[in-house]
Amino acid sequence: MRLWSLHPQYLDPQGLVALWRESLLAQKVLQGKTRGYKYHPQLDRFKSHPSPLKAIATYLRAVRQEACKRGYCFDERKIGPGRTATRITVSKREVKAEFAWLLTKLKKRAPLRYRQLRTLKQIKRHPLFS
Repeated sequence: MRLWSLHPQYLDPQGLVALWRESLLAQKVLQGKTRGYKYHPQLDRFKSHPSPLKAIATYLRAVRQEACKRGYCFDERKIGPGRTATRITVSKREVKAEFAWLLTKLKKRAPLRYRQLRTLKQIKRHPLFS
């Protein structure tokens, strides 16, 4: 499970679809509707949020918004209710590490996207993160 703290605009189509699916799985875990993944470390920051279900719903809405910009039709009805303005803190170091990891993935599966992003200096976070 990979729940990026990076803005979804950096993901290639394959990565964006995977993020949508994995975020929906995370939502199910937080709702108590699965048996697996309950202790996955990627869920810790959502679990520590004052409103975990609103946080994952807010996360999913931003992923869906990016998908809509690209002409994909992710089903909004799959997103749980609520929103939150309370952001989750993520370190610059973690953002840089995630971005480096994304670049290694893009270098293999989306070389053009890799070349577009490899010299980027300012990395945007997902809107839920600060």
